Amino acid sequence: MIQEILLETSKIIFLVTVMMILVEWIQVNYKEKIRGLLTSNIKNQIIGSSLLGMIPGCIDAFFIVSLYTHGLVGFGALTAVMLSTAGDEAFIMLTMLPLETTLKIFFLCFVFGILGGFLAEWTAKKLGLKRSTTCVIEVHADESRMNRHFLKEHIFKHIILKHIPKLALWILLTLLAVDLLTENFDLEGILPPNMLFVLILAAIVGIIPESGPHLIFLTLFVNGTIPLSVFLTNTLVQDGHGLLPLLSCSLKDTINVKLFNAAFGLLIGLIFFSAGL
Repeated sequence: MIQEILLETSKIIFLVTVMMILVEWIQVNYKEKIRGLLTSNIKNQIIGSSLLGMIPGCIDAFFIVSLYTHGLVGFGALTAVMLSTAGDEAFIMLTMLPLETTLKIFFLCFVFGILGGFLAEWTAKKLGLKRSTTCVIEVHADESRMNRHFLKEHIFKHIILKHIPKLALWILLTLLAVDLLTENFDLEGILPPNMLFVLILAAIVGIIPESGPHLIFLTLFVNGTIPLSVFLTNTLVQDGHGLLPLLSCSLKDTINVKLFNAAFGLLIGLIFFSAGL
């Protein structure tokens, strides 16, 4: 059992590493072009941010947070990217779920990111929410070529040292835990009998600003233990660690976007749950 889990973890991490390097390269090379398109108007901000959120990884969220703290995009754009993004878990979804299912979930998050973004922008204006003092967040260097800097700073320091060890640990522990529970217990019997409670729990866990805890819902969804409504709720509310840079800059803005996304994600999940999905 241990050997199979270690092998599965290694395969997932290898695929995730390759995809993360590719996404990092694209983001570094085209960051300035994306910035120009995003900041022109509210519509572009929200739709563009939600579109960026579909890209696996945390870079898209960090990028929008940086624009937000510089006053270049509004609360709607910030909300949209956090609803749309699944953080590093998106890479793992691509390896554990059928491609068709993963793309469907990405598309749903994109659509709801747009809807939530416009609603958040309207709500912020109605409530008179003000952006906290802007600050500078150093996310990535401006080097854009596949040179020594990119290899050292982006691939080695950012991906290999910062992301991969934590992801590998979370994947390994999650697979071990689910396998042990499946082998020794009735997994469906362990969960609360009322799946509605599990849906609410998925929204609560989604508030955690870190990659990892949400993998349990992905694994349960892969196993067919929880329905789409529960997994979608968790995916909408969680943003990996995309909000951590904002947390270091503005606790107020972080709380505002998390509260809105938790409420919005829970609402969408309840609608899907009521539809039997």
